[in-house]
Order: sequence, then structure tokens, then C-alpha cells
Amino acid sequence: MQNICKLHQPIVRMILLRRVAIALLILAPYNLLAQPATDSNTNKTNGWSYHFQFTGISQSHFTFHSTYSGNNSLADTADFGAFSVSATLFFGRRLWKGAAVYVNPEVSGGEGLSYALGVAGALNGETYRIGATAPSIFIARGYFKQHIPLGKTEYTTIEDDVNQVAGKIPSNRLTIVAGKFAASDFFDNNAFSHDPRTQFFNWSLWANGAWDYPANTRGYTMGLVVELVKEKWGAARFSTVAVPTVANHPDLEYVFGKAHSETLELEKNIQAGKHPGVVRVLFSHTASRAPSYAAGLAALKSGDASVLQVISGNAEGTTYGGSKFALTLNVEQEISTNLGFFARLGWNDGKYASWAFTEIDRTANAGILFKGSQWRRPEDVVGLATVFNGISNGHREFLKEGGYGFIIGDGTLNYGMENITELFYNAKLSKSFWLTVDYQFARNPGYNKDRGPVNVFGFRGHIEL
Repeated sequence: MQNICKLHQPIVRMILLRRVAIALLILAPYNLLAQPATDSNTNKTNGWSYHFQFTGISQSHFTFHSTYSGNNSLADTADFGAFSVSATLFFGRRLWKGAAVYVNPEVSGGEGLSYALGVAGALNGETYRIGATAPSIFIARGYFKQHIPLGKTEYTTIEDDVNQVAGKIPSNRLTIVAGKFAASDFFDNNAFSHDPRTQFFNWSLWANGAWDYPANTRGYTMGLVVELVKEKWGAARFSTVAVPTVANHPDLEYVFGKAHSETLELEKNIQAGKHPGVVRVLFSHTASRAPSYAAGLAALKSGDASVLQVISGNAEGTTYGGSKFALTLNVEQEISTNLGFFARLGWNDGKYASWAFTEIDRTANAGILFKGSQWRRPEDVVGLATVFNGISNGHREFLKEGGYGFIIGDGTLNYGMENITELFYNAKLSKSFWLTVDYQFARNPGYNKDRGPVNVFGFRGHIEL
């Protein structure tokens, strides 16, 4: 009887996910009816902002070459069952001049290929780094934002958008954000690669994989962001936020001097002819309970399971002292009205275990986005990009000796840089619905030359209201 139940669990999960998806699709139009009418003359919506998104992603891969497999390996047998859904309501309310509060209830569930294990540049940016999850409701974001004008500044008109109340904001300003949010909401932004719901699927393409950015399992944290914006120059932003108590787990902590993460980013506007671009340099430091890979190697030799459980994300660390420094470069440049280019470089010291995002210590990616104007589909987008990921010497030695992180580990390692190339076509089929066809080619998944390459195929449906 137990075996029969186990066989039916995936079917039950899929039924639940599909029912949730259908319910959200039915309810979504009511969100539009709730939208207040916009006054085009004043660009105001009575101080409210309402938006909705739904995203469903299905992925599969065929059988691929594998000399061996471990606890965290991508399954080398064919897998056609990975499906994820997410739906979010974006509420915003203006409080007083320059101030607003935002709350984002969210429903999400599903699973990635092999439970999102086995590839450091994970294949679906909409899934979590844990096993299959039934659909659940939670508050993704809940934060306060205040704009403070600097000097005798002019004001810029902004349209109603996701987590943005229509109105006017100072062109030169200091902005303070406090509450729950994703660090990636404010840092490492890129117009051409930053959203797995509309752009590239792969984790290490829509974000800088070497920035082990502070977040819980779902990708959110709590804390403070301060941003200085100078219209003609660019921006500078700083944050101090909480970190997980266990690698890649839901619970967060902020302990002064022991568990916290600070990020500083400088942003400079550039120009190539008449086409705008942006260069961003980011520096971060994270303190946590993460053990070092040197301690992990010693634990493998001594049989100390407690340290190994902490590194693999299966236990809470008993001591503080984890420290990670990261430095990243992020470039976006419009080449023409229909063509955009992006690139990222990233490095972290790789001495302590990955704790929040993914197991990448070195990364370089580049790609283009091309609009479909030439074939009379101006709102369709084609994306092509490639990324090379690597890890530090201590990290690779730990994996080679049989260690496991929270996302990769094959039981041993024949090291090679992980390389993933992604191609997608995102078609706008109606005012609010987009359908994407996606292909990824992954060489050396989990940095292992003895496994792969892997061909991954995906489909994505996305609704915005």
C-alpha cells in the first residue's frame, strides 16, 4: 500500500498545482476590475496600485551520459515531470508625499528537475532549492518606501507599475526602504536579464551567481536599503539585511557582528551613440554560521557528520564565524532600438560554504535580447546567452572528496567549468498573456566532466494584469 501511495504522490501534486493554476486564472480578471481609473492629466490612481502575475513553467530533459551519480546529482534518466507555478498580487498604497507601502501576497508550488539539484546554474529560476512543494500562500514582500528630495531638484513622472504607485518623485533623491523584500529587487538589476518570469530561465543568467545574495529558501530577506540617486550620474545603494540560520532554509536571523549581510552597489549611466547603457559594480560581505570548506574537508577525514550536515543545508550551525566577500560587474547596453546586450562578471572568495543562493564562486555571462520587429512581432523577444561558472579550490576539493553542498555533489568530482547556453522565444499572444519556448544546453553539470552534456527543454506561460 505504501508503494502505491508513493506512485500516486506526483499525480496528486500535479492535480493540486493545476487546480491552483486554474483558480488563479479565473480570479485574475477580478483584479483588473478592482483597478482604480487612472487620471491621464494628473497621472494619479487615487494613491493605489494593483497588479497581478501568474507564471507556470514546465521542463524536461532526456537521458544523458553519466559515469556515476551522488545524492545531489541531476538524474541521468529522462525526466518530463518538472512543473512549477507562482501567482502574485502586488498592492501599493501612497501614504504621504514621497512615501508608500507595498505588500505582495504570493502562491507558489511545484518542483524543478531533480528537485532543483545537480546544476549550480540551476535550470528554473521560479523553483526553490528544496524538494517538491505543494502550493502555499505567504507574504513575499511587505515594505515601506520613502523618497527624500535632495536640493532644488526637478521631479520625474512615474507610471503605475508593479510595486510602484503613479505620481512624481524627485529626480535627485535619497530613498529608504525597510521591511521584507528580495535583495535582487534593488541590486544587480539588468534591463535585459533579470526576471525568470519574462526573460532567461537560468539562475546564473538572470542574476550574478557569485553573489551568494542573502535570502531564505523562497528568495526573500528582511532589512534596510538606502539609495542615493543623481539623475545625470547614476546611483549608489547600500543594504544591511538578515541571513538564513541554516543554509538555504526559511528562517532568518540578524545578529550584530555575527549574522548579517551588507551590500554596496555603484551604478553609472553610460551612452553609446544615442543608445543608453548602465554599468554597475557591487561589493558584498556576509557573516553567517557557514563552516569553511577546510573544516568540511577535515570533517570528511574524521567522520564528523555534524559539520557536513551544516554545509549540505540539513542542520543549523552551532557557531558563527562564516565570512564571504564578493565583487561583481554588471553591464547593460542598448545597441539599437530592437537589440540589447548584457554581461556579468562575478567572484567571491569561496572559503566558506555557500549559504543562500547557489554554489558558484566564479562566473561570467553574456547575452543579447532581440525584439521581433523585423518579422512584424515587435513585442516578441528572442534571447540568447551563455554562462561559465566555477568554484574555488577549497570548494572543488571538498566535492571531490565526497562532500555535499545544498544544491550540488556527485560523490566525487572530475572538475570542469560548468557552461550553460540558453535560447528562448517569448511570444506575446494577447494583451496580458505570453508564451515562451526555452532550450538550455548544460556542459559539465555540477562542475563534473564525467556527467552530461544535458539538453533541457522548457515552456512558460505568463500572465500580467
